[in-house]
This record gives sequence, C-alpha cells and structure tokens, in this order.
Amino acid sequence: MTSTRAEGVALTPFQPGGPMQQEHKLSPYTKNAYGQAEGKRLFAAFNCTGCHLNGGGGIGPALTDDKWIYGAEPEQIYSTIVEGRPNGMPAFGGRVPSQQVWQLVAYIDSLSGQVPQDAATSRNDDMSVGKPENRIEYVKPHQIGHR
Repeated sequence: MTSTRAEGVALTPFQPGGPMQQEHKLSPYTKNAYGQAEGKRLFAAFNCTGCHLNGGGGIGPALTDDKWIYGAEPEQIYSTIVEGRPNGMPAFGGRVPSQQVWQLVAYIDSLSGQVPQDAATSRNDDMSVGKPENRIEYVKPHQIGHR
C-alpha cells in the first residue's frame, strides 16, 4: 500500500507533490436508506458495538453526541475507520472494502442525526438506548480533539 489513503482520503494535507484530491466530500450513502441499513448491519457484524455500545460510547467514544475527537466530516470518519486512531481504534484498511467503509460512515452519520431523516434507519426493537436514528434531531458536531 502506498502513502496515499484509500479513496483519496488522507489523515493530513501534507502529501508529497501537494495536496491530494479527495474523491468524496460526503459518503455516497448519505441519502441512501439501503446503504445506511447495510452500515448498521456491518456496525453490528464487525462488533463496533463492543467499544461504541450502539453509538452511546463505552471503551470507544460516543457517536451520538456533538463532540467528536477526530472530526465528524465523512472523510474524517472514513480515515478513522481505515487508518485507526491512537489508544484503541484499530485500522481496518485492507480488511474492509471501501464500499463497506462508506456504508459504515453513512450509518455513523445517522447516529448523530447528520443524514436526512427519510433515509435514516430506525432503531432495532432490542436497542432502546435512545431515539431511533430516523428521529434524531440534527445538531452540528464540533471537533474537540486532534486536528
């Protein structure tokens, strides 16, 4: 694997030859109910709930609030999944196809109300942690940690 990131998403703007061109500003599944539902399925299948507890936070940070350590923009979430983060978030680049990463990004966006409500998934009956994803009110996240 080269120093460039999958899908042109980089952790920093510092790349040989100047800034990288990023292919995606939004997840291609941001307005796609099927893609978000697949992201929800993958979130459970990859045991993201083991650390993030259905988005409410546990060992890993909460994904349902407006405080994001590494940023809440889709390309930042993508980079977090692909490259991992210090102190616990493993890197899934090379293990999870790009399409599935973008589906996860769309679902994670839905946990904090960042997607259209008519496309957002609804809560499983066994998950009574909070409001269903399609009923969460939009609150613009802000970055509280590393840039």
